[in-house]
Amino acid sequence: MKVTNAVELPKDPNSPDYKAGEGIHLVAEVSKGNPYLNEPITVVYKLYFDPRFSVRNVREIENPKYNGFWSQHIDIDKLRAVQGTYNGQDYAMVVWRKVLLYPQETGVKQLEPLKIELDVDVPVRKRMGGFFEMMDYETTSKTVSAGAKSITVKPLPEDGKPADFTGAVGSFDFQVKPSKNELKSGESLDLEISVTGNGNLKLFNLPKPEFPSAFEAFEPQHQENVNTPLSGMTGKISDTYTIVPQYKGKYTIKPISFSYFDLDTQKYKTITSKEVDINVTQGAENTAGGNNAAVAKQEVVKNNTFQFIKLNTVFTPLVKEDFFGTTRYYLYLLLPFALIPFIILGRKKKEAIDADVVGNRIRRNNKLAKKYLSEAKKQMKSKVSFYMAMEKTLHNFLKAKLHLETSEMSKENIQELLLDRNANTNTVSDFIQLMNDCEFARYTPSSDVAMQKDYDKAVSLISELEKQL
Repeated sequence: MKVTNAVELPKDPNSPDYKAGEGIHLVAEVSKGNPYLNEPITVVYKLYFDPRFSVRNVREIENPKYNGFWSQHIDIDKLRAVQGTYNGQDYAMVVWRKVLLYPQETGVKQLEPLKIELDVDVPVRKRMGGFFEMMDYETTSKTVSAGAKSITVKPLPEDGKPADFTGAVGSFDFQVKPSKNELKSGESLDLEISVTGNGNLKLFNLPKPEFPSAFEAFEPQHQENVNTPLSGMTGKISDTYTIVPQYKGKYTIKPISFSYFDLDTQKYKTITSKEVDINVTQGAENTAGGNNAAVAKQEVVKNNTFQFIKLNTVFTPLVKEDFFGTTRYYLYLLLPFALIPFIILGRKKKEAIDADVVGNRIRRNNKLAKKYLSEAKKQMKSKVSFYMAMEKTLHNFLKAKLHLETSEMSKENIQELLLDRNANTNTVSDFIQLMNDCEFARYTPSSDVAMQKDYDKAVSLISELEKQL
């Protein structure tokens, strides 16, 4: 491939293309180019244009994927043009998009460019004859790009990192609250472990408590009440444990520690909760002792606290009749002879199926297509394995439906055979496009969202062609 110099734009100052090229700019403003891991940064895309222009029909043609970042688009209620300055000149400016990013990987990360296309009415001079001129508007299309941006993500410091640190970055408050401190055995209480503040609230796990062996604790209910403005996540996350004490006595839930990295001081901080005292006033005594987990668990099972009430009664006769000589006895005796005709019919059907070579090949390829589609779903986290499985799925489906061999699997031949079988033209085109996408996707970057879309598209197209063929 030979790459030549760029084609120069026309230099005629009165040309609409020249004026649009000089008077429209898309800029990506990044709040910080050297953030810590999980430190929030913002990207604001601004469209600058000459206030004399009339801009309309703006559309995005290339969207950045933000690989290596947790991303959240911030809604803009209404696009409005305001006065702005770009390169020392006055422009009309529209904030086109706002994005909040949390880096998830360290190192130099590239932000792909946002590219938009728009129609613009540009004022031009037109000669009316002689020395007379008038201003008129001409429409032209313009494509502008914000350009790629590089962000260098710093790892969190190892010096002073607590052993229980799970990735929380920001400014937080940590609390452990029981719903009550006194109850009877068999009753339940809720223990809420919560973190509130500003930071990457959705991107770390809460610490887990240790309960006395006499407590029956259930899986926690996780709740998130988090807002995501442009400044970063803010709100509260919590895990609520339901606990049922089994024995009378006084118990203590040990203090729980939560560590996070404070961006203001750039140091690690640890918050430790207070002990939680639980007084169980009524119930059986714990003869096993509060710390003997094995014995305590056995006695909890013996108490049958959580068994359901039986709603149906089942009676059994006191005197049972002999089985020999009963109707059921003779029925079981004759049943094997009654099954002989069905066995003969089944064997003949199996022989007919075994003799059907073409049919067996079709059924085998259908099974293979289902197998590989299932395999593709399992390989969602591995891009190369996923798209290899997708290609096998599409090929085996075509083998089953069109009776093709591997050597006949050219796209032109496939398209021709599908159309000859009265398949829908759009469906065939989408199927061929999906085959091309699977081939190229193995060598290009791809996100989990893109793989899920390709998988759903494969399921839909196979289903449509199954009906049409």
